[in-house]
Amino acid sequence: MNLEQYLNRIGIKKIYSPSYEFLAELQLEHLYSVPFEDLDIPNRARIVLDIERIYKKIIPTKRGGFCYELNGLFHWLLTQLGFNVDMLSAMVYNNQKEELGPEFDHMTLLVHLDKNYLVDVGFGDSFRTPVLMPDGEGEDVSGKYKLKSAGENIFQLWKRENEISSLPRNGKWKLQYQFTTESRKFSDYETMCAFQQDDLSSHFRTRMLCTIATRDGRITLSNNSLTVTVNGNKSKTEFDSEKEFLLLLKKYFGIELT
Repeated sequence: MNLEQYLNRIGIKKIYSPSYEFLAELQLEHLYSVPFEDLDIPNRARIVLDIERIYKKIIPTKRGGFCYELNGLFHWLLTQLGFNVDMLSAMVYNNQKEELGPEFDHMTLLVHLDKNYLVDVGFGDSFRTPVLMPDGEGEDVSGKYKLKSAGENIFQLWKRENEISSLPRNGKWKLQYQFTTESRKFSDYETMCAFQQDDLSSHFRTRMLCTIATRDGRITLSNNSLTVTVNGNKSKTEFDSEKEFLLLLKKYFGIELT
């Protein structure tokens, strides 16, 4: 595992002492460079929580990954750069079922500087800069974010999409996930990592998804559609063949599946 190679992968040219400014740069450039993708699920390649194996997948070959891979690897990077960072367990909110998922459903990160910040590079379309704990707020091209207390040492991340004149449906706050600040180990996520890949109820088994943040929006490729978002305006193109999916995957993400 090579620190310089990792930094080159995400476009970081200079190392600074741990600070909020450097942390924010690392998170943002990571989101611009490394996609969230579940292309190995359910049957292309087993995802194992081994940091060296994840590094080889994401850094030299320029793939992406899902939360345990992306935030697990980012945790390693931050630690190498001198940051004090904890892995946290989060329960993702299912809007259709209107309920929270199980413990270890998602991995997010807590970085300790002069103040504490929630950081995440593995949740797809979510906040792009660190959010101050315990009740900070943030805003970027994808929306507005805020943290709320939900009990003793229980916190929730909420999102509201930016309002666009042509899309009056925007403006409602939606729960993204709930977490505590208890520090976890990488191995704690193994059971849920296996569940996401193996259980027939896992949404990861019913889709192929690759999505990445851009300076002015996001590009998302799913089973049979490509969605390009620019300043909140979405353009969706549908297709009906795996061949087209693979061509678009290579064109927009530089990923070639074997």
